[in-house]
Amino acid sequence: MITPVILSGGSGTRLWPRSTDARPKQFLPLAEERTMFAATLDRVRDNTQFAPPLIIGNAAHHKLMAAELDAAGLGDNARIILEPAARNTAPAIALAALELADDSLMLVMPSDHVMRAPEIFCAVVAEAEQAAQSGALVTFGITPTHPETGYGYIHQGAPLDGSTGHKVKAFVEKPKRDVAEQMLAEGGYLWNAGIFLMRADRYLEELQCHSPEMIEACTKAHQAAARDGNAIMPNAESFGASPSDSIDYAIMEKADNVAVFALDCGWSDLGSWDAVYDLAEKDASGNAHSGPVTSLETSNTLIQSDGLKIAAAGVSDLIIIAEGDQLLIVPRGESQRVKQLLAATKDKSD
Repeated sequence: MITPVILSGGSGTRLWPRSTDARPKQFLPLAEERTMFAATLDRVRDNTQFAPPLIIGNAAHHKLMAAELDAAGLGDNARIILEPAARNTAPAIALAALELADDSLMLVMPSDHVMRAPEIFCAVVAEAEQAAQSGALVTFGITPTHPETGYGYIHQGAPLDGSTGHKVKAFVEKPKRDVAEQMLAEGGYLWNAGIFLMRADRYLEELQCHSPEMIEACTKAHQAAARDGNAIMPNAESFGASPSDSIDYAIMEKADNVAVFALDCGWSDLGSWDAVYDLAEKDASGNAHSGPVTSLETSNTLIQSDGLKIAAAGVSDLIIIAEGDQLLIVPRGESQRVKQLLAATKDKSD
C-alpha cells in the first residue's frame, strides 16, 4: 500500500485576492466546484492502491484541513502533521517519513494541483512502484506542451529496465525562453511537477547523508510531538532549528539513484490567474465569468466576483477579480505581477 503524503503548506499568493494567508488556494474552488484539496484527496481514494493519507500543513489551517477530511469521510483514518513553522518541503517530508514505517512507500504530492485525468496519474504511480520499492527516489515529470519559463525541468537519462521510466540525467532550473524552446526541440525534457514516490527509510538515508542537521532537528521534533486524536504537533523549538530547504535542493539534485516517470494527465499547478483562465469553461467570446457580472462586447476576459457587482463593456484580454473589498485588474498574460501588487498593497497599509 502506498501512503499519500499531501503537502498543504503553501500560501498561494499568486492568486490574490482570493487566495490569502487565512485561506490559501488549495482550499478554494478555483478549477471546479470542489476545492483542490478535495480533488487531491479524491485522486488517491482507491483503497486497493492507497492507504489513508498523511497530511502535512500549516497549524493555522488545522480546521480547514480537518473539515476537508471529514467531508471526504476520512476524518477517522487520516493523520495531520501540523507544522509549527514553515521550513519548506524537505523538513516537512522528513516528518512524514519519521511518522511512517521504514519500508512504507510515500507518494508525496501538493494539494493545490489540478489533474484532468487522475486515472492516468494513478496508473503511472503503479508502474513506478517497483522502482521505488527497489530503492530509487522516483519523481514525476509532466510532458511539456509549450516552452514554459516558469517551471523547472527534468532531463531524462537512460531508460529503466522493464518500465517507461528513465534515470534522471539532470534537474534544470527555470530556463529563459530560448533555452526552453531549445529543450523542447531536443526532446527528453519534462516539467518538474514536485511529485515523488519513495520509501520512507530511503528518504531518511539520503537526508542523513546530505543534510544531517535537518534530520537531527526533525527527529527531535517528531519524538517530542504532542498528539491529539489524528493531529500530530511536532515540537516547535526543535522543528524551528531545522534548515529550511526544498526536497529538490536538499535531496533530489544530490542523490544518485533518482528516476523519473512521465505524466500526461492534464496537469496544472494553477499558479496564476492566467492558468485559471486557461482551464476555465468559456463562452463563445472567450469569456469566463462567475458571480454578479454583467458584460457587453467583452472578449477573452476572466471576471470573478464574490459579491461586488461588476459591469464591463468593450474590454478584452483582462483579468478582473473581486474578493471582499479588494479588486484586482491586470492584463491577461501579466498575472505573474500579482505578487508584486500584493507586496505594494501591504507596503501602503503599513
